[in-house]
Amino acid sequence: MFITFEGLDFCGKSTQVQLLEKYLLENDKKVKIIREPGGTPISEKIRDILLDKKNSEMSIETELILFSGSRSQLVNQVILPALKDNFYVISDRFHDSSIAYQSFGRKISLAFVEELQRFVIGKAVPDITFFLDIPIDEVIKRESKVKQIELDRIELSKMDFYERVRKGYIYLSEKEKRFRTISGQLSIPEIHHIIINEIKKLEI
Repeated sequence: MFITFEGLDFCGKSTQVQLLEKYLLENDKKVKIIREPGGTPISEKIRDILLDKKNSEMSIETELILFSGSRSQLVNQVILPALKDNFYVISDRFHDSSIAYQSFGRKISLAFVEELQRFVIGKAVPDITFFLDIPIDEVIKRESKVKQIELDRIELSKMDFYERVRKGYIYLSEKEKRFRTISGQLSIPEIHHIIINEIKKLEI
């Protein structure tokens, strides 16, 4: 099964990825955890370029193509082989992030970004996508607890950018049947419980 987690920065995705991995391993499942951008030697080099605050002059077109290039390598080198070998593949972000961040957030043509992502992922379409939704004021609240020096290039974006990104995720949640929207303001155990129940439904 291919499971992806999406949402605004600081929504709690990474915590839920770890909890789901623990649950699956305890139930004797083979699990592969990946993150985006990254996950392969080439993709990790691209990640360093994308998130480096020194690269503030990066154009939005370059950003989109780099994310997509990193993703293509991950699909072919890691995701498809792992799925073929009956792993549960769990990704902290995937192609939906480009639609939300680069199309809605950066205002690049939606039709173009969607077509590019279809080309990039090929047959690697997630079975289920968990969207942890938090309002923008919660992003501000959680971001304030992180030292500025620890924030990457994307996390330093302005709040109006995050407003557009959230609209992108809401658009996807209404369009894609594989999306499951969960309030990121619920407690960590509550969110985990919902996720496990949704996974069990797919396994039946």
